[in-house]
Amino acid sequence: MPARRAMSVVPDPMAHPTISVPEAGRLLGLSRPSAYEAAKRGDIPTLRVGRRLLVPTAPLLDMLGLTSRSVRA
Repeated sequence: MPARRAMSVVPDPMAHPTISVPEAGRLLGLSRPSAYEAAKRGDIPTLRVGRRLLVPTAPLLDMLGLTSRSVRA
């Protein structure tokens, strides 16, 4: 039986307002180091909370061209 790759699903911004940089990278098809490099360049929207670097899910949905309006309504 061929190996299957787990599908990544963009979380609901109301349920999960932020995700980690590696999670965002997986959604974008990036490796962990590439995701952090993209975040450093500003290609992935981030916010810092203490020492943690987080990705807000609503802007990530907008960046991917997915509307989060139906989730917000």
